[in-house]
Amino acid sequence: MTIHLTAFHQQADRMAPAPLAFFAPGEEIYAQGERCGSLYRVEFGAVRVYRLLADGRRQISAFYLAGETFGFEADDTHHFFAEAINATGIQVLRKAHGANLASELLPLALQVLVRAQEHMLVLGRQNAVERIAVFLTEMSERQGGLRLIELPMSRTDIGDYLGLTIETVSRAFTKLKQSGVIKLQGLRNVEIVKWQVLSDMAS
Repeated sequence: MTIHLTAFHQQADRMAPAPLAFFAPGEEIYAQGERCGSLYRVEFGAVRVYRLLADGRRQISAFYLAGETFGFEADDTHHFFAEAINATGIQVLRKAHGANLASELLPLALQVLVRAQEHMLVLGRQNAVERIAVFLTEMSERQGGLRLIELPMSRTDIGDYLGLTIETVSRAFTKLKQSGVIKLQGLRNVEIVKWQVLSDMAS
């Protein structure tokens, strides 16, 4: 559910920025049920947005990387938790007094909706390797189309985002590696070797 910078910049000058806030790995940025009136821009680090299910399981709905903005809600209440994945700097942007941002926020709302719909389509896939392929191509696109991409999130995070167990996530990465589609440069970096093959899996 990424809010693209082009839409954000259209209304950034009408938001009042607070001093940069720093969050340690695992530290909560806001909680489900809290009142909201701000947008949050990741200056460095990464953020996961999630909800706890009734049975105690965690469902991650989105990841946000440096340069991306999150925190948009349809009403005045946060419906998810937001948490720093690693050491993260957040610029909090509050609505300036008297500013009417309705026209500027509409594109942001539509982009949130599109991202949510895309995520639902990924979760509807039966094949775990396909889910990982979609995830990797998306992460590459969000990092400027790089073939060597950084994954700040853990395998458990990826599983909670894609509706897979950590064991299934690990097997899918191993299968992609063994088939020569990717190379694993440690746990946090993946090199996409066969972009077209990965893209075909994700389509």
